[in-house]
Amino acid sequence: MDSVTQIVLGAAVGEAVLGKKVGKKAILYGAIAGTIPDLDTLVGNFFDTITAIEIHRGFSHSIVFAVLFAPIFGWIISKIESNSDATWKNWSWFMFWGLLTHPLLDAHTTWGTQLFWPFDLRLAYKNIFVIDPLYTLPFLFFLIMAMRFNRTDPKRRKYNRLGLIVSSIYLLVITPALKLYTFQKFEAALEEQNITYERIDTRPTPLNSILWTANIETEDAFLIGNYSVFDTQPIDFYSVPKNYDLAGELADDPNLNRLIQISDGWYTFSENDGDLYFNDLRFGNMDIEDPDSDFIFSYKLAKEHGELTATETEKEMTDAKNLLPRLWARILGN
Repeated sequence: MDSVTQIVLGAAVGEAVLGKKVGKKAILYGAIAGTIPDLDTLVGNFFDTITAIEIHRGFSHSIVFAVLFAPIFGWIISKIESNSDATWKNWSWFMFWGLLTHPLLDAHTTWGTQLFWPFDLRLAYKNIFVIDPLYTLPFLFFLIMAMRFNRTDPKRRKYNRLGLIVSSIYLLVITPALKLYTFQKFEAALEEQNITYERIDTRPTPLNSILWTANIETEDAFLIGNYSVFDTQPIDFYSVPKNYDLAGELADDPNLNRLIQISDGWYTFSENDGDLYFNDLRFGNMDIEDPDSDFIFSYKLAKEHGELTATETEKEMTDAKNLLPRLWARILGN
């Protein structure tokens, strides 16, 4: 999830665990704890693109990381806050939950997380987009309300608890229900259109849980379709060729196989001006209404000093802003 959401979650968890003993400092340190796992993005800057992708949401987003580093961070805070009522054990328990709830939340996104590192198992429930105002804003509202009261006032715990409950209901009940409902709609549409397929994968589109996208793998291509719970027209699927033959002599390259493993097999190749690109289909196109728009995650492949490298294509955020009105219109139904 985005940094703001993780800060809010960490702050709320910190308040729930230790707010009664240390007051608003629990919110401050909780917010810090909620951002620590994402420091792996900084570590990735010292590695090549493929390795950086593998590192992200790996070790720092695992139970092992929370167990190992909670006592260390807890000890550091206990020294800084030596005059507080909290002990080293209190701060360690506090940091454990701050570090652990971060990857637990990330596991619900499309990217997922290696919660059980070092095992090669990435949890990705794909029931919430990385930025979802319906999750974050109510959560933030209740946290702000809680901060208005001192640590001994029951209203402080009440509002913080409400924030945790409301956000959890949305994350664990409402979005999974919407995912199941829309999944069934996609399956029904494929059956009605007599489409034979090998597997199907669904995810919410940016900033909402109303409009969903499905990737469907067939023998030679991927089909992509969108469905809003407000739709009244049948689902249309457009085809994206796999183009696996474009890989040529790179087909058995170990670095390419690493990219394929990262994408969980949801990928295509494309060419542009003589350059070869690897497209990760899990995150869709820049414009869901334009099948020919660029993929959000696309990597230019090239050989450098005999080794295959991947360079992520730059995204134009100004173009993304222009697409928001079209996304909103599509959310409201076809």
